[in-house]
Order: sequence, then structure tokens, then C-alpha cells
Amino acid sequence: MRLAELSDRSGVPTPTIKYYLREGLLPPGRRVTATQAEYGEEHLRRLCFVRALIQVGKVPVATAREVLAAVEDESLNQHMRLGAATYALPHGPEPDEDDPATATARREVDHLMSGLGWSHGGERHGPSPAYRMLVAAVAALTRLGYPSEARHLEPYARLAAQQAVHDLDLVELYDTPLEQAAAAVTLTVLYEPVLLSLRRLAEAEESLRRFGVE
Repeated sequence: MRLAELSDRSGVPTPTIKYYLREGLLPPGRRVTATQAEYGEEHLRRLCFVRALIQVGKVPVATAREVLAAVEDESLNQHMRLGAATYALPHGPEPDEDDPATATARREVDHLMSGLGWSHGGERHGPSPAYRMLVAAVAALTRLGYPSEARHLEPYARLAAQQAVHDLDLVELYDTPLEQAAAAVTLTVLYEPVLLSLRRLAEAEESLRRFGVE
């Protein structure tokens, strides 16, 4: 396909595609004339992944380049490839190690994960961004005196485990590692507001059931 068709099929404007080509996020097409090139399905798949990272995930170009290298590294298993893609997404604040509540929160989070049999996602290079974000959130709850022990967190964790099965089922609908990584990024970003909205709607329904006037 020519550049215009690549743009139409991907939904990415032509000037943006040219920028991605200049930045090395897309490989050059097959040159057919001095000024024109042809692109294949592999370009389309890669472009959709780049769009997911940069336009949906708000990942910087330099980081997107690193993620692409990891996702296309055939020496890595698919778990590590998906991890490289989703860990690149922006996360919440880091734990404040000077705050005494952080140590308490970390103990509760570790107790929770141990009880669930979770292994930090098989991390080899330190705690994941999601783990650190959880510690920071639990520390805030601890500071303010709200329920934040492992027993309070466990029901949420078990619901999240059920959600994770569905998430990965959706990711596996796609065929190639690159398409699966793009789906993981896009679904993570776009489904988070869906989940938040559903939670708030469900809370409103439960509040009405408990406290509403007949």
C-alpha cells in the first residue's frame, strides 16, 4: 500500500507517519520511485502499536522506541513483551520513603500478595510500577486513618484477578505479539475509565438499595 492508504487504514495522519519514519519508529517502505514507497501489513501493525503507545498511552517517543525493541525481541517471552509495553504507561506517584506510613503500607501490600500467592508478576528487576503505585495509595489511606490492612484490600484484589483473566482473554484475540502488545496498552488505558465509571454506578445502586427512600 502507498502512504495515503497506510494513513487511511491506520487512522494516523500522513504527517504523523512521516514523523514516525524520521524517528525510526517505523521502518522505511519499499522504494518504488525516487519519491514514493510501498508499505506492507507489518508496517500497519507496527504503526497501530506506535499509535497505541504515543497517542493513547502518552508514552514519549524515546520510550516508545525502547518498548518497540523489547516487543520485537524474539528472545523474550510474551509475558515480558507485554510487561515492557504496559510498564511504559504513565503511573501514579512513587511512594514517599521518608513517610512512616509507607513502611506500614508496604508490609500490608506484601502480606496481601503473599496471601494471594502473587509474585509481583515474576519481576526480576525490582518491584513493578503498579506495585509501587499500590504502596503509595495504601500509604495515603494509612495516613488518613482509612481501612488499609491486607484484609481490607483482599476483596478488591480478588475482583482484580477476575478482571485480569478477562483482560488477557481480550488480548489473546489478536494474532501477533505486536498486535497483542498494542491491545494490552490500548485496553489498559481505555478500560480504566470504564471500570471507574462502572464502580461508581454500582456504588450508587447499592447506596439506593441500602439507604434510598421507598
